[in-house]
Amino acid sequence: TISQGLSGKTKGNIIVGEVMKLECFRRLGGVWVALVLGTLLTAPAQARSLPDFSELVESSSPVVVNISTTQKIKQGAGLPPGMQIPDLPEDSPFNDLFKHFFGAGQGEPIERDARSLGSGVIISADGYVLTNNHVVKDAEEIIVRLTDHRELVAAVIGTDERSDIALLKIEADSLPVAKLGRSEDLKVGEWVLAIGSPFGFERSATAGIVSAKGRALPRENYVPFIQTDVAINPGNSGGPLFNMDGEVVGVNSQIFSRTGGYMGLSFAIPIEVAMSVAEQLKTKGHVSRGWLGVLIQDVTRELAESFGMKKPMGALVSKVLPHSPASQAGIELGDIILEFNGREVVNSSNLPPIVGSTPVGQEVPVKVLRDGRTRTLKVTLGELEDQDKLELAESAAAPNVTSDSRLGIGVAPLPKDLREQLDMPDGGVLVGEVGDGAAAKAGVRKGDVVVMFNGVRVKDGGHFRAL
Repeated sequence: TISQGLSGKTKGNIIVGEVMKLECFRRLGGVWVALVLGTLLTAPAQARSLPDFSELVESSSPVVVNISTTQKIKQGAGLPPGMQIPDLPEDSPFNDLFKHFFGAGQGEPIERDARSLGSGVIISADGYVLTNNHVVKDAEEIIVRLTDHRELVAAVIGTDERSDIALLKIEADSLPVAKLGRSEDLKVGEWVLAIGSPFGFERSATAGIVSAKGRALPRENYVPFIQTDVAINPGNSGGPLFNMDGEVVGVNSQIFSRTGGYMGLSFAIPIEVAMSVAEQLKTKGHVSRGWLGVLIQDVTRELAESFGMKKPMGALVSKVLPHSPASQAGIELGDIILEFNGREVVNSSNLPPIVGSTPVGQEVPVKVLRDGRTRTLKVTLGELEDQDKLELAESAAAPNVTSDSRLGIGVAPLPKDLREQLDMPDGGVLVGEVGDGAAAKAGVRKGDVVVMFNGVRVKDGGHFRAL
């Protein structure tokens, strides 16, 4: 009976084996049987551990919609100044060629219809659909195609560019509704599934794992993205990301690609963020976000050492905007924000989504590191306005640049218009030149404004050189 569970070769060895082997087998038989049976029982279990998405796709596909849009785009920038379309015969084929590329004439670009595709997910039985802002942006007509092949015209309830979320409404009832999950419960390495219309291929299912959580992307400061390796391509945008329980945990939004195609880096908006935006768009028509009023940067290893920190963490305050909640609460230039409203700030990219998701007008504790000691301040958040971004052009360098060979940079006084733009009535110097040296290695770039050096506020160029 024991030997029946063994391979033929092993059975032969047992039957004709030496006495010593038989004795060992007799004494260790119980262990041997356990090992053999354990192997036989676990091998099929391991094979069954790979997920089967068939039931998930079948049950979840009805809540996924295909979205097609039509928009007017201008083509041809007209002929350059001083040039005109040649006087050609009316039947010349070159007439159409010139009009196609340059419009009807100088400065008269022509308009044509452009179509784009995306995906969406139904979040209410009465026809509310969630998708990406960039899918429906500037669209003149939006058509939502359901799984039963109905095509319905959608109205835009509201859009939010910062989160890349749009809320649509179609005239229908008794629609299948997506079951919502919690992205916070996702674990890195967990299986997830996307359903959408890549390149127009409707209801295509792709699977992968969660690669990371809380990712910050350039120019996307208010969304802690879910990173996955699910194959996402143009047309998947706005479609749902499911967990293995069939719950929507994210809205597929972006890919990282050098070619325009899938490269294993896909990003989804957490469903909590998407639904919060959708609810505000539905009730108020716009999205309110908390505003602190600081500019921040990462704490590098070198900065952490200079501040006496054991490890790099937190968000270093590089500017406090005047009359902002931060200035009123006593946050200062050079503070390192370690916690906001009880949530740890691991790096600078963590802070904007935490602040943005905090209700306007709420007083929250902020833990900062200042002069080697931690302290807790109380901040009452304001509302983030549309013009909250600060951009410095590299071409803003002023004349009369004074070079500093020790750092390898040249600095100049701040021009009046730039000082007004930055709300800096005094102090600071503008970096006009960057050469090889310590400053370049630390990441200083042309157009930066130096406001503090080694913990001391910079008054002017002479003070900077002295420091």
